[in-house]
Amino acid sequence: MGLLVAGVLLLALICQSHSHGVRSPLSRFKRYQETAWSDPNDCSRQRQPVIQTSSHNLSLDIRMPGVIPAAVMDFVPHASMDTAHHMLLYGCRTPVSTKGYWDCGGEQGTCADEAKIMYAWARNAPPTKLPRDVGFKVGGDTGITHFVLQIHYGDVHAFRDHHRDCSGLTLRMTSIPQPFIAGMYLMMSVDTVIPPGKRVTNADIACSYSSYPMHPFAFRTHTHRLGQVVSGYRVRNGKWTLIGRQSPQLPQAFYTASNFVTVENGDMLAARCVFTGEGRTTKTRIGGTSQDEMCNFYIMYYMDSKHAVPYMDCMEHGSSRLFKDMPEEANVPVPVPPEFTMTGMRHGAGATVHLGEVADWPEVPLQLGQVSGLALDSDGNLIIFHRGDHRWGLNSFDIQGRYQQRSFGPIQQSTILVVDPNKGSVLKASGRNMFYLPHGISTDKDDNYWVTDVALHQVFKLGNKDRPVVVLGEAFEPGNDRNHFCKPTDVAVDPVTGNVFVSDGYCNSRIIVFSPEGKFITEWGAGIRIPFSVPHSLVFLPDKRELCVADRENGRIQCFLAESGDFTKEIKKDEFGGKVFAVSYAPVHGGLMYAVNGRSGLSVPLQGFVVNYSTKEILDTFSPESQEFRMPHDIVVSRDGTVFVGDADTNSVIKFTETFVQAHLKPLIKFPAQGAVATAQKTPGPAQKSPDHHEQQQVQTGEKPKEKSVVRQTGQGVSPAIITTLLLIPLVVVLVVGVFIRWRKSRMYGGMGSAGSLNLGNFFATHKGYTRQGFDRLSTEGSDQEKDDEDATDSENEEYSAPPPPVSSTS
Repeated sequence: MGLLVAGVLLLALICQSHSHGVRSPLSRFKRYQETAWSDPNDCSRQRQPVIQTSSHNLSLDIRMPGVIPAAVMDFVPHASMDTAHHMLLYGCRTPVSTKGYWDCGGEQGTCADEAKIMYAWARNAPPTKLPRDVGFKVGGDTGITHFVLQIHYGDVHAFRDHHRDCSGLTLRMTSIPQPFIAGMYLMMSVDTVIPPGKRVTNADIACSYSSYPMHPFAFRTHTHRLGQVVSGYRVRNGKWTLIGRQSPQLPQAFYTASNFVTVENGDMLAARCVFTGEGRTTKTRIGGTSQDEMCNFYIMYYMDSKHAVPYMDCMEHGSSRLFKDMPEEANVPVPVPPEFTMTGMRHGAGATVHLGEVADWPEVPLQLGQVSGLALDSDGNLIIFHRGDHRWGLNSFDIQGRYQQRSFGPIQQSTILVVDPNKGSVLKASGRNMFYLPHGISTDKDDNYWVTDVALHQVFKLGNKDRPVVVLGEAFEPGNDRNHFCKPTDVAVDPVTGNVFVSDGYCNSRIIVFSPEGKFITEWGAGIRIPFSVPHSLVFLPDKRELCVADRENGRIQCFLAESGDFTKEIKKDEFGGKVFAVSYAPVHGGLMYAVNGRSGLSVPLQGFVVNYSTKEILDTFSPESQEFRMPHDIVVSRDGTVFVGDADTNSVIKFTETFVQAHLKPLIKFPAQGAVATAQKTPGPAQKSPDHHEQQQVQTGEKPKEKSVVRQTGQGVSPAIITTLLLIPLVVVLVVGVFIRWRKSRMYGGMGSAGSLNLGNFFATHKGYTRQGFDRLSTEGSDQEKDDEDATDSENEEYSAPPPPVSSTS
């Protein structure tokens, strides 16, 4: 009876598989007549993963099975990025999951074994096609029995209408052996160190080639945000021939090789990555997080199938003797349009970046009074202006704006602190016995401090010895003429002309302009009919030659031409809640405005904002987790995207860094498992901050080594009618038929090559985001993931990550 049952089950499985297309030489697949989908969001029809196009050829569709990225927080659109930002296709033997798709932030990456990158696509980059008669060999004993497709998404705002994503790739495949086999050669630096502030640092890689001739036909570059240009060459008899040169800040797809060359035994392969350390305050090393760097140059090549080596790498540091003859073009950065730049990436290239609090900063608590002003010096150090033991209260001023507490004397504590931006330790302290109620502070190009004191009604320029070298206004005397202020709030300095802009202030409603020596030039009011109501904070936009004003009580930001005072624009949002206390600016991605609001009668939370200067869109909102904002009074942003906010009510400064947002994917409907399996990844971050992150999804397809087929992840049920019929067939017939079919399949399907080209499937929808928690740092090329550090910093999900070298109302 046991033998009979076993035979019945065996035949049931054979007949079920055989019924899908026994008359075709590709007997596992039915020949479908449907055309490929043209709309990646049209998931209404059942899609067939495999389409047979001839007796030997087929197309394999790898798609997301109708998923919706559901964000863990509210997302906002980022500059015109489409839903599918870029995709990476890997081949391996053991994927980390056998699910239809998975979140790579929860699952450990793409492959449990070595992940081999086979293809990359990025929005706005040209598609890459394999040359004729060239294919990646897969299946059989190649070590590639599964495909894993990793999709990086842009902002998930586009999914709020609950449409589904079916992005993916179509692989044209064949069972006919190809005369040429495609492969990947990775050149990677593992020991580069980029000094902080250094304008140019080169990472040079070179190896002698010692295999059979290979023919490069495409290349790909990869770094994080400090990379300027990456170039790769063949060197033969002292002659350098360019294989490829590109900015790693452009879409990181494979680009057609610059020259069609042959690399032979004895040739040298050389590559250089050019980095800049500007904007960094500490050394940057090779590693897996967004605060680290990477230097990768990929060469996609083909070789004669008789001698093909599918994957090679080079990690040797190039000698200075060799690289002294490198063409000068390798040192010249490639221009990058603003829409492609990334600021580990807000990344106009599509990464959704969120500002998150650095909870362990400062390492030692700072002894502060009311924090009124923040600035940065040329070294990137944070400058804090605070009030010590003085506080601005209801009795501080009379109705004419005169200070009523002069008897208290000046503040005896140091009111100006220079603080290490990384650790929060005090580097320098000054400003004792000088001020009564400090308010705003700025620096000029020579690191002089420009400060305001609302009690004194004065503006001071403090020189190198922290003593006043320019004093504007009359002490304790409010006024509204050219020589008097009334509670002046802030100062901004034009880095080119040195002209000084003063916002005046709590009593007056004007901007006054002075020469560097303190000579009156001009003044102006608000840009539209409603006058300023406490112009509270200023920021100078050096790339636009504009001055922007936080018009506090009107809840708006207004901008003016610095030369003439002509009004240019206003940014006013309901989310501000009617009050804007402070404003800062970063000249990246066409301009980013940073602002904080204040308490009003509206039920709007106190928070920070990142606003696109051109479109006026709010790109991000942020607030601390360890405490609540109570009176965020000033804000400043550093060159690396770090943001500091001073809170006048909690006597604190809070540090925020960029974190890449991750999203979870959930299917809108359940699809029967097919030969394609999908996964979703969050990529942050990194830095979390993230610092250049994209959400990522991965789609996996499985292929058994001896079968030219895609593994179905779930079996189809066997109907009672079939079982009844099978019970009538003798056991001996079952065994004979089973042996015969298995014999035929084993002859037809050995290793299978992907021929022609890896065609892009129809895909993408609209808009952007990403995070990386739980990614495993891989020891081999091709992961697009990294491991979280102990401090939970996020990665940029890169292809390869080598372990870094050891490193010894009022106010």
